[in-house]
Amino acid sequence: MADPNPFSISLSPGKLRSKPKDSSPQTVAKSDEAAEKHGFVERTPKKRRGRKPSPRTGQVHAKVMPNVSREISREASARGVQQGVLIEEAWALYKAHRDGLE
Repeated sequence: MADPNPFSISLSPGKLRSKPKDSSPQTVAKSDEAAEKHGFVERTPKKRRGRKPSPRTGQVHAKVMPNVSREISREASARGVQQGVLIEEAWALYKAHRDGLE
């Protein structure tokens, strides 16, 4: 007679065992060759895709008054630069002025 549940799996320890896989370079090369022969190609990206990392990685989160924020935003838009560039230039001017006082 048939089992009462034909889709059940016996989980007894003696029946389910993992077997180590041969991962030697020769075996991997052989399986890659067979895969290519059957039309399988490696799909991992060859190079890093997407946007290149920016050299400006340090972020300054300056809280400023709304009128200062609007002025910085307007100036950056008028000059066609990012707001961070304005902050870098302002810092350079500050340092030059400070060094001139010493």
